[in-house]
Amino acid sequence: VQLQASGGGLVQPGGSLKLSCAASGFIFSNQWMYWARQVPGKGVEWIASVSNSGYYTDYSYSVKGRFTISRDNAKNTLFLQMNSLKPEDTARYYCARDKAATMRGQGTLVTVSS
Repeated sequence: VQLQASGGGLVQPGGSLKLSCAASGFIFSNQWMYWARQVPGKGVEWIASVSNSGYYTDYSYSVKGRFTISRDNAKNTLFLQMNSLKPEDTARYYCARDKAATMRGQGTLVTVSS
């Protein structure tokens, strides 16, 4: 099983980024998928979920209205569109197969700073 996140980087406050996660080694279209993030020294925070079909989504209060989770089952890829980024969004972002993010990849670093 592999979950390879990409698309992170340095962005100014108010800016946007789109993260991608390439999944392999399991039947992606059967699985609910999740995004989580972690600030160094703190625990992992769940931020978004999407159903296996992509129809149902859910977000944490901290990102609701700013972030959008989506997926392309034909390409085994998960996405996270992040808008109106804030400095407190700075973290390593992980795609995961479970809400607790125990089954996650290496993540991609997002830094929001001027």
